[in-house]
Amino acid sequence: MTETKANHVAEPSRSAAPPPRTEKYLKIAAILAVYLLVIFAVPRPAGATEDGWRLLAIFLATVTGLVLQPIAGGALVLLGVTMTAALGTLTAAQALAGYADPSVWLVVAAFIISRALINSGLARRIALFFVRLFGQSSLGVCYSLCVSDAVLAAIVPSNGARSGGVILPIARSICELYGSTPGKTAALLGTFLITGVYQGVCITAAMFYTGQAGNPLAASIATKAGFEITPKTWFLAGIVPGLCSLLIIPLVVFWMLKPGITRTPEAAAFANRELLAMGPLKNAERIVGAVFLTVCFGWVTFKWLHNVDITTVGLAGCGVLLLSGVITWEDVKRETGLWDLYIWYGGVVMMGRALNDKGVTEAFAKSVAATFSEAGWVTLFIIALLVYFYAHYTLASITAHILAMYPPFLAVLIAKGAPIGLVAFAFATFVNFAAGLTHYGTTPSPMFFAQDYVTMRQWWKIGFVVSVLNLAIWSSVGFAWWKAIGIW
Repeated sequence: MTETKANHVAEPSRSAAPPPRTEKYLKIAAILAVYLLVIFAVPRPAGATEDGWRLLAIFLATVTGLVLQPIAGGALVLLGVTMTAALGTLTAAQALAGYADPSVWLVVAAFIISRALINSGLARRIALFFVRLFGQSSLGVCYSLCVSDAVLAAIVPSNGARSGGVILPIARSICELYGSTPGKTAALLGTFLITGVYQGVCITAAMFYTGQAGNPLAASIATKAGFEITPKTWFLAGIVPGLCSLLIIPLVVFWMLKPGITRTPEAAAFANRELLAMGPLKNAERIVGAVFLTVCFGWVTFKWLHNVDITTVGLAGCGVLLLSGVITWEDVKRETGLWDLYIWYGGVVMMGRALNDKGVTEAFAKSVAATFSEAGWVTLFIIALLVYFYAHYTLASITAHILAMYPPFLAVLIAKGAPIGLVAFAFATFVNFAAGLTHYGTTPSPMFFAQDYVTMRQWWKIGFVVSVLNLAIWSSVGFAWWKAIGIW
C-alpha cells in the first residue's frame, strides 16, 4: 500500500460533496490550472531554463494531483512522466531513468522482505512477544505495541502494512478482551490504546529509513543536494530522539485519556495463548528472520566492513527468500502496493533530479534567499520548520508533503548557510510525526480512527499536544544528538 492512498479520508461527507464525476472533473481542472499558471502567469527566474520551467509546471501539477487524487497516485505520476517526454522537456530515456535508480529498487527490496515477514507470521509473533513481556498494564500494552512497531519499522517500509496488518488487529483484540468496544465502553481501554499506539506509529515512521514509504524519497532528495542519507545514518539520527518520544508520548496520552482499566494481566495471557497456538518457530520464520538480520547487518556495515551497495544487499535478501520458497513470485506479483510505489516513486525521483539538473531548484533558492536577505539562517530555519510541520493540517499524504515542500525548503536554507545535515534530517523526520495531527495524516490514520474508539475532537486535541511535545523533543534532544554524532 502506498502512502498516498489515504487522501480521500479528508473529504467532507458525501451529502455535502459534488457528484463523484463532477468532483473528479473539478480536480482535473485544478491540476491543469496549476500547470497553466506556472507556464503563463509565474515569471521564470534567471537561471532556470525554459525546459526546466516546463518541467516544474508538470511537477507541481503532479503534486497537486497527488493531493487531490482524481485518480490513483501512481497513475498520476505515470501521466506526469509521460508528459515530460511528450512535451519534449526530456527524452524518453531521461523520463524513464528514475525506474533504474538504485534507491527505487532498495524500496522494492524492502517491500518484498516485509511481505515475507508478515506472510510467515514472524511479524505477528514479534508483536505478541512484546505484549506478553510488557502487557501487565494498559500503559505496558501501549508500550509493547509501539516497540513492536519500531522493530518492524526497521525493515517494513509501509506504515499501513505493519500497523494496519499487524499492530492494529492485536490492539483491537485486547480492547475487546476487556469489554471495551466503540461507544459507552470505549473509554475503558480502547480510546487510550488506539490513540497512544497510533501516535507511536508516527514516531517510529520518523525513526527509520524504512519507517514509511516517503522516507527514501526524502533521503534521495537530500543526497542529491549534497548530504548522503543511508539506512545506517538515518538509524543513528533517529534512534535517540525517537526512543525519547516513544518513552514520553504514551505517558502523556495516558494522562490525557486515562483509561478505566489500568491493569491488564489478561492481555499478557492472551498474547501467551496466541503464541502457544502459533507453536514453535516455523522454518519459514527462521529463514525470514535470518534474512532480515543479515540484510540489516549488511546495510549497517556498508562502507565500514564491505563495499557491497545497500540496494544489492536488499535484492540479495529477496533472492534468498525467493529461492527458499518462503515467498513466491506470485506473492510478489500480487503485492499491488509495491508496484504502485515503484511507479510513483521512480517517477518523482526522476523529476526531482531533472529539476535540479536544469537549475530550477537553485534558482528558486536564490530567489527566496534574496527575499529574506535580512534574516539569518537560524530565524529562517525556525519559521520554515514550523510552517512545514503544521502545513500537514492541509495534507493527507506524507509523500505529497515531502514532494511539495522538502526540496524548496532544503535549497533555501542551504543557500542561507544553514548546516545541510541539520536541515536535511529535520525536514525528513519531522514530517512523519506531523501525520499525528489529524485523522487523515497518513495511511494508518483512517484505519485507526475508523475503529470508532476516539472522537474527532479527542484525536485533534491529542494530535496538537503531542505535536508540540515531539517538536520540543526532536529539536532539543534530537538536534543535540545530531551534533554529537557529527551530522551538523
